[in-house]
Amino acid sequence: MRQPRLSSTVERRLLVNYRVAPDAAARLLPEPLRPQVVHGYAVAGICLLRLGNVRPAWAPKAFGLRSENAAHRIAVEWDGPNGVETGVYIPRRDTSSRLNAWAGGRFFPGEHGRADFEVHEAPRQVRVALATRDGNTRVDVTVELSDELRGSKLFVDLAEASRFFRDGAQGFSATRSGHHLDGIELQTNAWHVEAGRVRSAASSFFDDPDRFPPGSATLDCALVMRNVPVRWRPLPTMATNGDAQLAN
Repeated sequence: MRQPRLSSTVERRLLVNYRVAPDAAARLLPEPLRPQVVHGYAVAGICLLRLGNVRPAWAPKAFGLRSENAAHRIAVEWDGPNGVETGVYIPRRDTSSRLNAWAGGRFFPGEHGRADFEVHEAPRQVRVALATRDGNTRVDVTVELSDELRGSKLFVDLAEASRFFRDGAQGFSATRSGHHLDGIELQTNAWHVEAGRVRSAASSFFDDPDRFPPGSATLDCALVMRNVPVRWRPLPTMATNGDAQLAN
């Protein structure tokens, strides 16, 4: 089945980023992916995303749906037919939407688990907490807007961080079969991010010492995207060595 392009509005997107020891990140990746290294570190994080007006690209906004979503991500690179390509590997996707969880992997790329979200938003601060229905993953993050990116060892400034994430628009998600990765690409002509400052962050994924030995994953920075129209283009699946399972 040919999967449709989707349109939506990124009403709010928090990118909460960790700098990670490259060898720790590499252990979590299926072949042919390898960590994308920036200033000596791998880049990983959590994308906390509220989408509005989600619909097939040909449909009017009136038919669009709204949902809270989360993706755990690791920036990666791989050898493509025209040289090295970049994007993100997503070991886990979760959503508040029953429809997303049912349709993901069937009618559009990306298998989703179900999660319950708690969101508190003010003009300059956002808190997003989630707990997955399977009990394996919990996140609680508070980010406030900032006039500049401060304290990051991954990026010199906001412009460098913005370019990095814009260039990594291809996402490949783990699937239950473990034999391939689902692929999707974010497209927009209105890319814009703002600097954020993390006030608090807890993540059962990044705080797990079996996954990330002490000192191998450190909170680095946050970015905020708001009210950006986007399209989602399905990509061909990527064959793997069979080790890419949905993260627990």
